Amino acid sequence: MMERLTLEYAPTARAAVGPASVSIFADRAHVRAELVEDLLAVGCGIAGEVALRDLATDLGPLQGAVVVLDCPALNAARLAALSRIDDAVFQAGIALVVSTSIGALEEVFACLDRSEPILLVEPSRGERLAAIGRALARPSSARVRDFSQEDRIAMLRLAEQVERLAQQTSGESGGLDTLTVRSPAISFNAESEAGNNEGDRLVRRTRPSLPDPRLVRRMIRQRQARGRFFDGALFADPAWDILLDLTAARAEYKRVSVTSLCIASGVPPTTALRWIGQMTEDGLLQRVADTIDRRRAYIALSDGAADAMARYFAEIGEVADSSS
Repeated sequence: MMERLTLEYAPTARAAVGPASVSIFADRAHVRAELVEDLLAVGCGIAGEVALRDLATDLGPLQGAVVVLDCPALNAARLAALSRIDDAVFQAGIALVVSTSIGALEEVFACLDRSEPILLVEPSRGERLAAIGRALARPSSARVRDFSQEDRIAMLRLAEQVERLAQQTSGESGGLDTLTVRSPAISFNAESEAGNNEGDRLVRRTRPSLPDPRLVRRMIRQRQARGRFFDGALFADPAWDILLDLTAARAEYKRVSVTSLCIASGVPPTTALRWIGQMTEDGLLQRVADTIDRRRAYIALSDGAADAMARYFAEIGEVADSSS
């Protein structure tokens, strides 16, 4: 019999519900068991532990700082549950960590359009833990801003403990390469309005057009060809591969799905999603909803990033012309 979900119930003896607690939504029993075991091991409270298929219409008020959701496969009921969780998490200012499969990624990504989740694709146990650690340490959460200084310090310490446990767990289950990469803050200067400064006057430049997409596609093929002769990790540069793919697509008037962009990045999907999230936050990329099919969403260059790419190709074209 389905039970109405509420996260206001009294904590069990296993852990106290507090600011640094986690709500778990997962159908797979072994995933729930692993999460509970690992989180309790570092002193993290469990605010709720519920199968996603048993999710009632009314979520009730969410507690804690992080919601962890595991959704490797989708149906109509799970899609509706994801949308409710996305809205509730956004309203509560809680961080969201979602694990899914490559097959369900498109629909999961489309459903979660408000909460800005940390997305994981078929993660290991250690990868989930590391993502939770990052979520606990997120300073931008509205809920965290309401915590006391003592609570904030406790959460940062807990995040460090979770990260250490994640490293230990990954050491047993196979590498932490996709998690320990710290993508730097990315900035760009599109120079969309200004050019040379003459006598304190800004002289407007003519915006160059985007390059011929055939040129960009040739550059992408040349970059990919290196993997046939060298270890691909030696040349991993997901941010640039993402920008190149989206530049070509914009010039071709094509839309790019998040799955396609993950493949184009040349790195594992979870790593690609981290870069896409970082680049979106920094204003390089933007999410574009499908106005016909709400189950789909796309990624595109922002106008500023498109302008910067156009200027880059114009400049390297000038250099090539002058040297010929």
